Amino acid sequence: MAEMQCCSEWQPVLAMVAVDIGLAILNVLLKKVIDQGLEHLILITYRTAIATIFLAPITYIRERKSRHSLTTGILCSLFISALVGATTTQYFFLMGIQYTSASFACAFINMVPALTFLMALPFRLESLNINSKAGRAKVLGTAICVGGAMLMTLYRGVPLMKLQHSAAEAHAMNHTKVLLTSKKSHERWIAGSLVLIAGGLLWSSWFLIQAKIGKIYPYPYASTAIMSFFSSIQSAILSLIIYRNSSKWVLKGTLEIITVSYAGIVGSGLCFVGMSWCVRKRGPLFTAAFSPLIQIIVAFVEFIFLHEQLYFGSVLGSVLVIIGLYILLWGKGKEAKDSLEKPIQAADEGGQALQSV
Repeated sequence: MAEMQCCSEWQPVLAMVAVDIGLAILNVLLKKVIDQGLEHLILITYRTAIATIFLAPITYIRERKSRHSLTTGILCSLFISALVGATTTQYFFLMGIQYTSASFACAFINMVPALTFLMALPFRLESLNINSKAGRAKVLGTAICVGGAMLMTLYRGVPLMKLQHSAAEAHAMNHTKVLLTSKKSHERWIAGSLVLIAGGLLWSSWFLIQAKIGKIYPYPYASTAIMSFFSSIQSAILSLIIYRNSSKWVLKGTLEIITVSYAGIVGSGLCFVGMSWCVRKRGPLFTAAFSPLIQIIVAFVEFIFLHEQLYFGSVLGSVLVIIGLYILLWGKGKEAKDSLEKPIQAADEGGQALQSV
């Protein structure tokens, strides 16, 4: 019995680790195809359409015996969830990853737990007692997270690594270095940072929306499939309005086909199902807390395989964000522990009072 309970406790953790590995690989692939010219909204359209097709039979097999009570209110909530979490968030994130880098974009994902906590307070999905150690830790952790994100936005710093490249790669790097030192490149970096902050706010909002949807429609496969379907329609309409040239819809090369397929099946399919399931099991803050793992994996892949440079400001800001995140999580864990101990203490005091009588 104890072993089964232990496995049940570790299931959300293992699920989120798997989700983060899948998203980290996806982010590196997305950076490559975006740099090659694939349009953001067209990528989102293909990605969510593939996710819908992939999830439809799985939803039927896994949840066909469940009682699906789809009402107009639930459909509206799923439509908003798609607009916020699948369409707009992805668009901002892809724009940010184009202006900066995959690892830098992932660093801003680390802000999501702190933003989720702040946004959950008014909706009573999280509590705050400033007089307790847990409450002060949550406030301090949030402040450090925001400070680290501001540092990443305003300060890049010097490169930390001297990478060895071929002559062609060295020429490309020298050209890139000239661009990065220009005013235009600095403005793009700032613009990318602001877009990523907006994406982080939207993603935090999506976690809260999912927490609400999970209470009224507890079917992760069905809700993710419907959300992906709505997102594919939303992004397709926007794509047709913005991109009149039909040639932009043609995928060029093996890498774009692999990336779009992987993004649909793993990124918008399995990963969204995994996150939705974890939100229902452990809440939005627990699910968002695994975000730093994505950045660590992406930075490793970019440095080893893509020879991307690391900058002091980005690393320092990332460290501050991660420190702040885990101070916040410590406060969250202490708060949960204290809430469990209070009924036990009350029961013990009641028993002692009865004995004294």
